Amino acid sequence: MDTDFASLLFSLQGRINRAKYWIAVAVYGSLLIALFGLGFFFRFSAWFVVAALLLILAMGISGIAVGIKRLHDRDKTGWWLLAFYLLPPIFDGLGRSIGFSLVFTLASAAVSLWMVVELGFLRGTSGPNQHGPDPLADQ
Repeated sequence: MDTDFASLLFSLQGRINRAKYWIAVAVYGSLLIALFGLGFFFRFSAWFVVAALLLILAMGISGIAVGIKRLHDRDKTGWWLLAFYLLPPIFDGLGRSIGFSLVFTLASAAVSLWMVVELGFLRGTSGPNQHGPDPLADQ
């Protein structure tokens, strides 16, 4: 694996621009589609399920790294991922337990939408920031 690609997917340091973020998302999506197809081919046997779970775990770790670097490009701390990943299921669970399902479902959807916009569509800070140089500066 090329070190730049491995760094994109697994390093927690630095910044990445929107294009590299979407490349990582495309890689994850392609792997999941391939994994699903292979699952049918191998009839979701026990060894296949174990291998698939290991791959999904690696993609989850990589997704955290990519999200952190994207937040760094927006000059935000990687801790924002906790809000993006934990608030939607917390809101959903609260809504189910206290009976205001629609209100909390909408709140959950709003946080998820905010995450997609923040990570995938908003431009990073121009020039260097506390997390490193501008990834677009040398282009």
